[in-house]
Amino acid sequence: MESSKPGLVKRLWGTLRAPSVKYSLLTLLGGGFIAGILFWGGFHTAMEATNTLEFCIGCHEMRDTVYQEYKQTVHYSNRTGVRAVCSDCHVPKDWSHKIVRKIKASGELYGKLMGHIDTKEKFEAKRMELATNEWNQMKASGSRECFNCHHWDGMNTDKQRPRAKSNHANAQKEGKTCIDCHKGIAHLLPKEYKEDEE
Repeated sequence: MESSKPGLVKRLWGTLRAPSVKYSLLTLLGGGFIAGILFWGGFHTAMEATNTLEFCIGCHEMRDTVYQEYKQTVHYSNRTGVRAVCSDCHVPKDWSHKIVRKIKASGELYGKLMGHIDTKEKFEAKRMELATNEWNQMKASGSRECFNCHHWDGMNTDKQRPRAKSNHANAQKEGKTCIDCHKGIAHLLPKEYKEDEE
């Protein structure tokens, strides 16, 4: 039995290397491997390209509304020079959640094509709906994207104002997420939003 194993390996290797009508199995496997690498590289490059600020503000609906608001916030310009761009807040970092978010975002292309928010007036009319959808996503994820930069244990509460210090301590005890208190941090709140309802 021992002697048949080298023969089996030799025959298997010969089959892999032997040319068929056109190609050997080894050539086909190698070509498939290279094609897979090229596909993955192209897919990953496209995913990252859609995470840039330039891509996000490429349409006038974003450039003329929420981008202008965002430029007035601490997330855009601050004393330390650290800037959070659209994808930092709206696209998860981990692969599985990122793919789900990208699939959902592809549905937003339908709204773009149909002109649902192609004027400032249409955008303002849908602002509450759009904001609520985003707040619900952030709440459901436990403000995961906020915690990419902000961490409870990284806060120096001695440098916070008394109200912020107290609110952060209470929020942590109560299991609240960032979006429970920080709506409107990077964009204007919808005119329909009532803070006292929270």
